[in-house]
Amino acid sequence: MKLPLIYYGHSLLRKKAQPVVEITKEIKKLIQDMLETMQGLDGLGIAAPQVGKSLAIFITAAPVEDGKGGFTQASPRVFINPKLSNPTEQGWEHSEACKSIPKLSGDVTRPVQITVTAQDINGKEFTEVFTGWPARVIMHENDHLNGVLFIDRIPQDQRKKMENALRKIKKQYNP
Repeated sequence: MKLPLIYYGHSLLRKKAQPVVEITKEIKKLIQDMLETMQGLDGLGIAAPQVGKSLAIFITAAPVEDGKGGFTQASPRVFINPKLSNPTEQGWEHSEACKSIPKLSGDVTRPVQITVTAQDINGKEFTEVFTGWPARVIMHENDHLNGVLFIDRIPQDQRKKMENALRKIKKQYNP
């Protein structure tokens, strides 16, 4: 079932998500619904707080190089209670956007590579190193679990130019 998104200005987007204590039928159903929601929005990722659930869960389907100079979308990955570590010192600046902040984007610098330890949908813990787009999408979604939005990471001059649009989003979606 496609879930409704919450938008910039909603207080839940600024709260730290709670850890998942047990992966129940309800949690698995939430993950399935989040997946349908992400796919319905043509998103690269979605975090539980974006659908109104303060839980440490996100899903990604980041672009990956296809070996022919192009990109294809990866199969969806579920991350429960993720912990990020070992970011590279080398940064990579690229434009980011967010479904919870419609029609806006900004340049965000993030590490090129990150290590993630998390649980999958069956509760199995894994540790994996991600590079490039998959790393970027993971860091963006993980920020949602910590109450951080991409607009918090863009240069101040870009943020200043967005203020009117952000006020309109806040007013439109959170009357």
